Amino acid sequence: MPTRALRTAASGMYAQELNIEVISNNIANINTTGYKKNTAQFEDLMYQQVNVDPVNSSTGGVNQNSSSAIQIGNGVQPTSDEKIFTQGDITQTNNQLDLAIQGDGFFQVLKPDGTYAYTRAGAFQVNGSGKIVTSSGYPLDPPITLDQNSLSVSIATDGTITAQQVGGGSKIIGNIELARFMNPGGLTSLGNNLYAQTDASGTPIIGTPNKDGFGTINQGYLESSNVDIVQEMIAMIAAQRAYEINSKTVQTVQDMMTMANNLKQN
Repeated sequence: MPTRALRTAASGMYAQELNIEVISNNIANINTTGYKKNTAQFEDLMYQQVNVDPVNSSTGGVNQNSSSAIQIGNGVQPTSDEKIFTQGDITQTNNQLDLAIQGDGFFQVLKPDGTYAYTRAGAFQVNGSGKIVTSSGYPLDPPITLDQNSLSVSIATDGTITAQQVGGGSKIIGNIELARFMNPGGLTSLGNNLYAQTDASGTPIIGTPNKDGFGTINQGYLESSNVDIVQEMIAMIAAQRAYEINSKTVQTVQDMMTMANNLKQN
């Protein structure tokens, strides 16, 4: 039926429209610290079994032979968009509170509502109370607080924070812990470079950097976005071509229906 072809082509156009939106979001965040690219996931819809020879030529009845039937699909539907947590490039900034994770793990921060969020963006600052916080003001957890006698901090690859004190000397003021997940792709994005756990991601596993599979912390560096602009441009061109072909299908079906209507009138 022509209407089936129209619905199938329409589903393809809608799917590619969403695909373009995902790709455009990746390109828009190419310079976002710690950003992880998304990929759109699709699946085919239900199939219908259609007899290609509905009338049995020998008996004149309905042909029940399954070998004379073909399966026709009903199009495609978007199912999800998946985060790809590959390592981004590490860029030197020389800022003592810029931290990059080399390997597996997330910084754990505390939101105002008392829930935890997770981030790979390590552009930290010190707030008015001396706490180390994200650029959005969310404090690290466990909390790290600098006192008035702290001049500078040194952060080791295992997360140990040492503060240089007024008058000389130094002292350890805390340790940064990391969180990792069995399925990081199941995390949900909250914006502000933050993620939240879900049933799909599993519960966070908390541990010490540079131990038990956790990544190392690099002071004075930031992790760049893992978006590859060349791959995204190729994906965008492929999505555009797929959209055009589906729209061409709609036009072809319309032409066929017009021809069939003209034949009936004649």
